This record gives sequence, C-alpha cells and structure tokens, in this order.
Amino acid sequence: MAGDPVTTGSVPWRDWDNEYVWHPFAPMQSYREEKPPIIERGEGFELIDVEGNRYLDGFSSLWCNVHGHQVQAIDQAIQDQLGRVAHSTLLGHAQTRSIELAKSLVDIAPGGLRKVFYSDSGATAVEVALKIAFQYQRQRPNGSPDRDTFVCIGNSYHGDTVGSVSVGAIDLFHSVYGPLLFKTLRLPSPVAYRPPAGYSAESYLAFCEEEMIRVLKANKDRIAAVIMEPIVQGAAGILVHPPGYLRKVREWTRKLGLLLVADEVAVGFGRTGKMFACEHEEVEPDILCLGKGITGGYLPLAATLTTDEIYDAFLGHPSECRTFFHGHTYTGNALACAAAIASLDLFNTNRVLDNVTAIADVLSEQLGPIKELPRVGEVRHRGIMVGIELVADRRTKEPFDPYDRVGHAVTVAARRRGVMIRPLGDVIVLMPAPAMPPELVKRLCQVTLESIKEVTER
Repeated sequence: MAGDPVTTGSVPWRDWDNEYVWHPFAPMQSYREEKPPIIERGEGFELIDVEGNRYLDGFSSLWCNVHGHQVQAIDQAIQDQLGRVAHSTLLGHAQTRSIELAKSLVDIAPGGLRKVFYSDSGATAVEVALKIAFQYQRQRPNGSPDRDTFVCIGNSYHGDTVGSVSVGAIDLFHSVYGPLLFKTLRLPSPVAYRPPAGYSAESYLAFCEEEMIRVLKANKDRIAAVIMEPIVQGAAGILVHPPGYLRKVREWTRKLGLLLVADEVAVGFGRTGKMFACEHEEVEPDILCLGKGITGGYLPLAATLTTDEIYDAFLGHPSECRTFFHGHTYTGNALACAAAIASLDLFNTNRVLDNVTAIADVLSEQLGPIKELPRVGEVRHRGIMVGIELVADRRTKEPFDPYDRVGHAVTVAARRRGVMIRPLGDVIVLMPAPAMPPELVKRLCQVTLESIKEVTER
C-alpha cells in the first residue's frame, strides 16, 4: 500500500507491528512482505484502517461479529457496567451480570441444558466440556474409569488448546502436536465431494452412517463422550453434513448411554439460520459449547452448558473432592456478560434471525453465478455460512498446488475492492454478520465473484 511503512502522527504502525506482534495462523514472513491493512476502527459493517481505507467486514471479524461495529446498545451496556464494576472473580463469589446471562442462555438453549460454566474462548469452552465429561464418567452413579476415550469427526476443529486439538482432526493444524495429544476415535466426515475410490457420493454417505453406528456400538463401554460440530464443520472448509446425520448421532448416543457434546462455537447465534444449529434436527445435546458470537463480537467470553444430571455428579462434601477444579481469572467477566446480554436483546428487538433468513436467500441467489465459474469446484452453503472451493480442474476436482496460495490471492484481490474475507486454504469463506443488510451481502458476493475471476482467469 502507498506510504508504507504506515505512520500516523508519530506512530510507525507497520514497523511496530513487524517488530513486536506475532499474528495467529499467519506465515509471518509472507505476512510482513504483503503489508496487510492495519485496522484502527469500525463503523457499522465496515472496518477502517489507519490510512482511512474502508473494508466491508465479509467474515464477521473471524465469525464472531453479529450486529456490526460501534453498536450503540452494546456500547452503552459496556459503559453502564463500567460505572459499576469491570470484573470480579466467580471463584467463591457471584456477580450479577454473569447470573443474568446464565439464565438468558438457559432460556434459549436446547431443552435440558440448565447449568452454565463460563470461560473465555471457544477452545476453552471445549476444554471445559472434555474435562467435565471425563470427570463425570468417574463420579456418576455406577461410574467407570474405563470411559477414557473421546469420539470425534474427521476434519473437525474444536480449538487450539491441547485438549481441543486432541479431538480435532485437521492435519495441517494439528499433526505437529501429535506427541502431546491423547488418542481419540475418529468417525469419517459425512461429506462426499471427493468420495474415496470405490464409492459414489451416495454410498459413501451411507458408509459414514454405518461406520458411526459400528464405532459407537463397538466402544460403548469406554467412550467418555462424542463431540461434533452440528450441521456444519467450519474450519474444515464449511463442510455441510447431510440432513438427518446429527439426529442419527443423537439417537445412537442416547440409545447406548453416551454423552453428546455439541460444539456450536462457530455455528451458534444464528449462523446456520436458527439460534443454535442443533435446533434444525431437534437435537438436545448433553453438553453445549458456545463462544464467538456470544457477545456480539465485542469481548472474549465463552460458555459450556450442561444438564442437571451431569452437574449433580459434582456435588458432595468438599472432603469428597468431587469439585470441578477448573477456572479462569476472567471467568464470567462482568463487561463481557453485559455485552452478551445486550446482544441477546438485539436478537429480539431487531429480529436478527428473520434477517438471517432474508440474507441467506440473497446468498442463494448471488452464489448462482459463482457456482458456474470454471475454477469453482463446489459451493457449500448453510444459513449464512458459505464455502467456495477453488480447484485446478473442475471435472476431476484436482486441487491447486498449495504453493500457489490461490485462495489467499482471491482475498487480496477482494481487499483491493474494499472487502475483507479470509480463506481456508483454497476455500473462500463468506460469513456475513447475521444483522448485515441484504444490499451489503450482495456487494460481498459481487466482489467475491470479480476477485475469483481475476485470480483464476489469468
């Protein structure tokens, strides 16, 4: 960008960024060479960099923004809370905002989820779920120490702590940490864009269901819990499960007496068209993990919800050591809880889920021309979650050489057009905020179309 290194006033932002900041999921040598925007503020659904350039926030600031930036109701809720207290511990004490939010979450969550344990990120929400499930299996009536195995889905992503990585299954992210991880059982991901040799798409999906049932039945006495992303596997490239798969997993886990953990960190709070993805198939998990959009994208907060039955297994005299020994310094932070309460209120007052339905229809219409591009292998879409897979050969589904970073090049082309999106390899992800107006969603899709054509038709 013109004028690099970027300096405003007396602050050399670009130099300081390169000197001091290590960015997540970023190949730092390339990052420094490419000189990406340095964001200073946001307004509505746009991000504004230190040079005054505006960008449509097309991936919801990593899938967490819900209502836009500088939302008056959330801003005011945080300011009001600052006039009371910014933070007080939940270790041995209570705090009004965390109590209010817990009740609000229970009121809207799938039935049976009655207890809320707070943490500070989606990964820690999953870590909490794993530890609760593991300890519950030892402390429940007729508990067993043999239940020490977790079942996950192939290509799953549940966060970056050691526990959440252990139940993840994306080799690019996770393989280097193999010696640190505990062993899991993996079910095949029920996605048939590239079925293995000898299978059609239909026969492979049937195999995935049969294998799920086989693994659960064969290991029913040693499984601590089954964990999955309901309906859509986000970080794997917006992989959409076939209708009924989630319900079938719930039926078999219930039949075999197994816990089901639903990781709705990415898919919750309207992303799939309902408040929670489990609602699409009327599934009630035993443990629910929430994060990302819980505060409207304002502050780090996460929650793990579970049933009274699970909670009761942790009750007893302190000398029995049935306590759940887990917590964070900022567990249930008052400012974050105030933001979350305000965000949930906006879901109702602004009829956000109705807007999700409207812009999901806009996406369906606007994605039509993108599907026809010769280098687009598949467009995966559920609610307002979109994955556009780019391929070198549409007929054979041959991927591009990873060295070429085609997906990344498309996002750079979009950025030149004033739209911010982020790829997952060569899958272009569109993730408009649930409250984004339809005309901005149209712009997001049009720029994506233009950017894919620019990069792939060279």
